[in-house]
Amino acid sequence: MPDSYYSEALKLGLKQMRAAAAAGLPASIPALDEILAGRETLGETDAGLLQIPMELIGGTVSVSRATLFSPGFMPLAPESSEFAVKWSRLCQAHLEEGIREPVKAYEYLNRYYIAEGNKRVSVLKYFDAVSIHAHVVTITPAQDGSPEVELWNELTAFRRLSGVVQVECSKPGGYRKLQQLLGKAPDEVWSAEDRSAFLAAYFTFRQVYESAGGKRLHATVGDALLAYLDIYGYALLRGQSAQEIRKNVSKAWEDISLQEETAPIDVKLTPPEEKRPSLLTKVLTATERPLRAAFVHDARPETSSWTRSHERGRSFVAQRLDGQLETSAYFDALADDPLAVIERAIAAGSDVVFTTSPRLLPAALRAAVEHPEVTVFNCSLNQSHRYIRTYYARMYEAKFVIGAIAGALAGSDAVGYLCDYPIFGQIAGINAFALGVQMVNPRAQVYLEWSSVGGGGADAAIARLTQRGIRLISSQDLLRRGDERHIPGLSLITEGAAVNLATPLWQWGSYYEEILRRVRSHTADAEYRESGRALNYYWGMSAGVVGVQCSEKVPPATRKLAALLQESIRSGACNPFLGPLYTQSGRVLENDALLTPEQIINMDYLMENVVGEIPHYEDLSELGKATVDMVGVAPATKEGKV
Repeated sequence: MPDSYYSEALKLGLKQMRAAAAAGLPASIPALDEILAGRETLGETDAGLLQIPMELIGGTVSVSRATLFSPGFMPLAPESSEFAVKWSRLCQAHLEEGIREPVKAYEYLNRYYIAEGNKRVSVLKYFDAVSIHAHVVTITPAQDGSPEVELWNELTAFRRLSGVVQVECSKPGGYRKLQQLLGKAPDEVWSAEDRSAFLAAYFTFRQVYESAGGKRLHATVGDALLAYLDIYGYALLRGQSAQEIRKNVSKAWEDISLQEETAPIDVKLTPPEEKRPSLLTKVLTATERPLRAAFVHDARPETSSWTRSHERGRSFVAQRLDGQLETSAYFDALADDPLAVIERAIAAGSDVVFTTSPRLLPAALRAAVEHPEVTVFNCSLNQSHRYIRTYYARMYEAKFVIGAIAGALAGSDAVGYLCDYPIFGQIAGINAFALGVQMVNPRAQVYLEWSSVGGGGADAAIARLTQRGIRLISSQDLLRRGDERHIPGLSLITEGAAVNLATPLWQWGSYYEEILRRVRSHTADAEYRESGRALNYYWGMSAGVVGVQCSEKVPPATRKLAALLQESIRSGACNPFLGPLYTQSGRVLENDALLTPEQIINMDYLMENVVGEIPHYEDLSELGKATVDMVGVAPATKEGKV
């Protein structure tokens, strides 16, 4: 019987070898000796006895042993060979009493390479074993800053906290996100009970995911689990049966399968020109009932300038599409269950739901999965979710223009910049402002302060700037109701007063009008289907949703400069992020080339003329942490996190 197993394993190995060769891939397993050739490492650590997942076994150590196994670790030696005899004996031992002796393996970048026990691994692979007992020696890679090494560092930190070796995430930030989604503090150590409960849920999810077709995807089970937890949460996963998980995996499959994409986000910088509708389309659209759009806010307009600006946008679009659109608004969603609030809006007959805060993203995503008949939007940036569409304004274009105004007026003085949270889009705004200052005033420095750090909010942050003698300050973008001390945009701060010079304009009404016209004409649905990825609308001046308003107190020549810059940005003749760009660390970016939208969105560094830093997570206010947890840039989430 063991001989027949070897014959079958050999046939499988030869088949794997031929398939790999046909695909232009290596026809045998990798050898660690070849992988490490010419690479610097930082030494070895005895990790002791571990139960290692079979799927993470990357190959063997020796080049001479590599040619004896197919890419799937099946045997390739002839049936008459001594190798075949030994393999068959191990097979017999496994069937009778199990393979108990641990193998010896070296771990490098989360892959295990077998030094002793290659045939034991091959036999267990043939019988679809999930894991194998191994004495592991970990090889520490040189800290070269490469993505693979950064991911390994993150994994190592996660293992120290959790004791879990079975989960693999393929993208940076995945392990930190997993710690967060499980309700753990960034540096919280897991208990044995935590680990046991998680692994039980993980293996149930894995079985369901793989039976649903997950093995055909390039994404790891860990990547798929993160997508699932984003939608349903860990508490629900732990309480679900395999049948319930299977049902939810089916609902969320597009988001889960999107994780295998190297570029899962489709960033739309301008509204594509719509095709002229046919006469039939015009007739059908004219006879349709009015489109119903709900706006769900995390605060009230009386207390939040952000909510107030979106409400102005709602009023604007309701007037512009009078007779074609009915709108409703829901406030303070976070004071209740935000998912329940969105469900109420859907139950009231809403066709479209706009959630206007990143903090509403989890509830928006869950609602979108549960109600595919409704189009759900979230006002955020850089989100790789297929079921919702996100929208945000390229405010860095306005900040660049305002920076040029500040630079022109500053003379030999420094300029101040006040920001709230270190989230996607905000770092681009800081850097664009700094580049605008630098363009007209190469020696001027921009001092950066954060209203979410140090307590006291914007008042304290502005005070820190004025104590330095800084009077030109770019503050928050929106006016705070009932607080005349705070003026949005660029202001000249004098004793007891602030004089507004330039204000960035969020044209949410124009944004909503364009989106809703496209939804009503069904072109938005066509765009969604054709994309196949996560749609992120990131419109700017060219779409008429961003602008700058100058005060009459700004000198005419400077106002003319601001108008020229805005027109140049609208036409595409000017881009704030045309290289070369120089960062605080001295790095040079994109010599004579433009940064891509993805590079701009994901900025996690500051320009050379900025004095300040991106704050650490533990220094943020509670609201700041909650916001960063949703859409924070990497440096604000790293410190103290796994």
